Amino acid sequence: MERKDRPFDVIGQLAALRRYARALVRNSDEAEDLVHDALVRAFEKRKSFRSGGNLRTWLLSILHNAHIDRLRQNRSLTRRHDEAAVEAEQSLPAGQEHAVRLQQVRDAFFDLPEEQREALHLVAIEDLSYQEAANALGIPIGTLMSRISRARAQLREFEEKTPRVSHLRLIGGNGNESS
Repeated sequence: MERKDRPFDVIGQLAALRRYARALVRNSDEAEDLVHDALVRAFEKRKSFRSGGNLRTWLLSILHNAHIDRLRQNRSLTRRHDEAAVEAEQSLPAGQEHAVRLQQVRDAFFDLPEEQREALHLVAIEDLSYQEAANALGIPIGTLMSRISRARAQLREFEEKTPRVSHLRLIGGNGNESS
């Protein structure tokens, strides 16, 4: 039975938490573990949540802090980057040009430095305001804006450098195609 007056209902925030966790750790299994850890922390600290406060921002902040704690404990940035590279190499070739382009953009996003990627993710994908994203990350709003600006500049540079010609070729055509 669902109650509408429950101020601490995290079920509606699971999708956002999972998306953000996936952007942070680049691995579905690790992302689920991170969300689980964040929810356990949130449940343990539920009494510290201000009634009427922004539950989404609070949970994203807890998720972010759980991620930082994991990084400090494991010091495994190199291992994670290697795993992400292996995962990218194992992907199947795309069947359509737009799928190839989407993969290129995704790779460019994941190649951003972590601070820029998490800031851009919260604002562009989770649709948080700059202030909400800055609060979730525990940084000043100017720092957030700087990180987003650098991330967007790097993605623009990627766009300018990426060739627009397709790497796909037509098979079974009339023989007039260039290889």
